[in-house]
Amino acid sequence: MDAKQLRQQQQLVDHQHRDSHSHSPAYQALLRAGPRIRPLQQVHAQIVVLGKCRSLALLTKLLTLACAAGSIVYTRRLFHTVPDPDSFLFNSLIKGSSKLGFPKDAVFFYRRMGLASILPSNYTFTSVIKACADLSALRLGREIHSHVLVSGYGSDSFVQAALVAFYAKSGDLCVARKLFDKMPEKTVVAWNSMISGYEQNGFSREAIGLFYQMREWGVEPDSTTFVSVLSGCAQLGAIGLGCWVHDYVVSHGFDVNVVLGTSLINMYSRCGNVTKAREVFDLMSERNVISWTAMISGYGIHGYGREAMELFGQMRVHGPRPNNVTFVSVLSACAHAGLIQEGRCAFADMRSEYGLVPGVEHHVCMVDMLGRAGLLNEAYQFVKELNPGELAPAIWTAMLAACKMHKNFDLGVQVAEHLLAVEPENPGHYVLLSNIYALAGKMDRVELVRNMMIRKGLKKQVGYSTIEVGQKTYLFSNGDKSLPEIEEVYQYLDELMSRCREAGYAPAPASVMHELEEEEREYALRYHSEKLAIAFGLLKTSTGLTIRVVKNLRMCEDCHSAIKYISIVSNREIIVRDRLRFHHFNNGSCSCLDYW
Repeated sequence: MDAKQLRQQQQLVDHQHRDSHSHSPAYQALLRAGPRIRPLQQVHAQIVVLGKCRSLALLTKLLTLACAAGSIVYTRRLFHTVPDPDSFLFNSLIKGSSKLGFPKDAVFFYRRMGLASILPSNYTFTSVIKACADLSALRLGREIHSHVLVSGYGSDSFVQAALVAFYAKSGDLCVARKLFDKMPEKTVVAWNSMISGYEQNGFSREAIGLFYQMREWGVEPDSTTFVSVLSGCAQLGAIGLGCWVHDYVVSHGFDVNVVLGTSLINMYSRCGNVTKAREVFDLMSERNVISWTAMISGYGIHGYGREAMELFGQMRVHGPRPNNVTFVSVLSACAHAGLIQEGRCAFADMRSEYGLVPGVEHHVCMVDMLGRAGLLNEAYQFVKELNPGELAPAIWTAMLAACKMHKNFDLGVQVAEHLLAVEPENPGHYVLLSNIYALAGKMDRVELVRNMMIRKGLKKQVGYSTIEVGQKTYLFSNGDKSLPEIEEVYQYLDELMSRCREAGYAPAPASVMHELEEEEREYALRYHSEKLAIAFGLLKTSTGLTIRVVKNLRMCEDCHSAIKYISIVSNREIIVRDRLRFHHFNNGSCSCLDYW
């Protein structure tokens, strides 16, 4: 008799054993109690009084209901009283624990199942692999993967889908993709797991590419698919695909629930259409704290601080209770719009009105807000009043950026020393310090900092920009000539910048000298990735269409100035999302009003 036959025989015996007790009064009492702890405990007492505390059928039902009620402590305590648990009980507990958010307990029951020499089934593996994914337990998951292969379930479609989801969620995308590609029949769950894995690990282009492949294979997407795809669109600024998804959702009668609705808000906000995001928000029948926060954040990153604060006021009166993330969005909106007093009040209300303890993100926002406004002394005093344990590197980074912005070189050097002491291997800090020295005219110090970077083997982060044309996303970085039309793009950009010079544009010499943004000096200034992406967009889209570009770094001052002129000579609206916020360029001006 092989392993599969043994499992089938074992399950048959378990089923017959349970069925023989299913009509007893105690069993019926358990059914009436349902997944409610207090009634279950009362029935449990009756079982003990009746002397039936060794009945496997009764204990199994009691345990599964206790687990479903969410009382995992009571469940584990009960489990230790079961003399000979069978495969049905183990599978019920493993599945229940995993499904209800108790992954460690699911693994515990799986281990005990092995110690009891009970063979796992595909249901066992599916549940325990999900638990490993929830725990991000890569090593344990690999161990269970080996158990899957030994047990003969390597070709089971449900187990394969669970493994794909596990490896994708754990960040091992290579193994996830190999397993996915080997699946003879790919369910929508498997497609969703792989798409989500790419998107959550920062590979949005791959996620969207796989979505297109899914459509080519004739697999119908579901709401889970669209949530991941919309998130990928938000990362890449792919508004064309995002709009197509929205249209598809509406035309196919999908329920725009709070999750899908929030994904649409985030997509439109991150793709530069905050008006459309608000339309989605207003049409949602149900909104939770995440959807309110997403809309406030959308206003904030576009510089619409007043609108963000107005919506926050409505939330405080009519919406759910704000949480820590909400206040990050509110404070960030105040920082981008220069709403200093409103930001101070919001920060104070966190503790006094909502009992929330400010974290690193809130402190960073406060320093950023005060620093942008030129209140460097107040910002520095705010930093010094924080406890040593609260002084995260990001706070010093915000302070240093403010010093650079307002050319306070003496304070900037002091802050940089603190920053390099806590994070000596972060190249971004050296870049900021180098720029501060350069702006102060201390070129010997600039060379000193650059030499330190060379000795430490540190390299500045490579800048890149993406643009969507025809629902396809293109990536540009300085020096990358992999795009077939790249020579045409460079030539067009040269012509474009010549026209900008005629209109009054002058390159910022400071940027040429020491903005460590992309590659080398004279090329880095003209051929920054956002300029290349904009040139490509102007070449490949119809007259009058808005150009939308996403950049991974903060835009330099020269690019900000140049794009103003490009908007004039091209007669186009150009929207650029950099690491900090959105910039809407139109007819020579920017929505940020040079406050960024």
